[in-house]
Amino acid sequence: MNVLVTGGAGFIGSHFVKSLLLDDDIAKVTVLDALTYAGHVENLGKAFLDPRLSFVHGSILDGVLVEQVMAAGQTHVVHFAAESHVDRSLQAGGPFVQTNVMGTQVLVDAASRHQVERFVHVSTDEVYGPLAEGMATEDSPLLPTVPYAASKAASDLIALSAYRTYGLGVCVTRSSNCYGPAQYPEKIIPLFATRLLRGEPVTLHGRGEHVRNWLHVADNCQGIGAVMRGGVPGEVYNIAGGTDLTNAQLTEMLLEVCGAGPELVTYVPDRRANDRRYAMDWSKIANQLGYRPERDLMTELAATVDWYRRNPERWAPLLQAPYPLAVPAGV
Repeated sequence: MNVLVTGGAGFIGSHFVKSLLLDDDIAKVTVLDALTYAGHVENLGKAFLDPRLSFVHGSILDGVLVEQVMAAGQTHVVHFAAESHVDRSLQAGGPFVQTNVMGTQVLVDAASRHQVERFVHVSTDEVYGPLAEGMATEDSPLLPTVPYAASKAASDLIALSAYRTYGLGVCVTRSSNCYGPAQYPEKIIPLFATRLLRGEPVTLHGRGEHVRNWLHVADNCQGIGAVMRGGVPGEVYNIAGGTDLTNAQLTEMLLEVCGAGPELVTYVPDRRANDRRYAMDWSKIANQLGYRPERDLMTELAATVDWYRRNPERWAPLLQAPYPLAVPAGV
């Protein structure tokens, strides 16, 4: 099995690459990554010692490069590469459409020409939009709210159209919020952890009432791997099963783990179009592919914070990255 992983130097992608290299049935892993602000070769670390890993620096928008990479005997593609931060999409939606929509089109075109066996398109629960109650199934309508989610919904449809039109073996995964070591410090858990470890305040939108399902990155990678190996082409699989928390509850846990007090929490007006609650039914992947999340939230949250505590050289320089946010960060 020769696997092309786009965005494999990013947070989830790099964890997935490392999980692939644990399996003897993997002959080769090729990472294609543009190394934008959230992608770093350091995320792959010791994986570079494995001779099966090859790294290609480039963009999924580069059709010539994608064609060359795809022609190198790829049997499977797992597509992580995306612009993914909601706050940035509110400031400028254009890059999200370019990368997430046009980039996916470039990839599925090349994969179709080279008759790739399986193309796993990694998406998000945000495409379903907010749910006041109940859970979204894979057949629920796509009702994205913000530019990021809209671009991912569009890319989902583009990927699935390649299955219907060209017979490309496309599966789509939609994951809930991921956390774990080495996540870029703009998402709420690494952002709050790095601030609290420095004794700095953190901000919550509204009263912190927004609900998210938190899934450890290793559990998400397990689900994506199951879909890559056994998913049915043309199908969508929700990957969830973590822990539902309001942002206020999550912040309380982070305060405890970081040894910080509630005086470091301040509240700011809610962000525009801030979806109140996401929720997905993940019984399909459980029943069909045997997926079960295994990680305990509090245990893994403490381990995640400990990673940031022990590895400041990995995240402190990122605080000076040339991509400042003009709005309070959060989810």
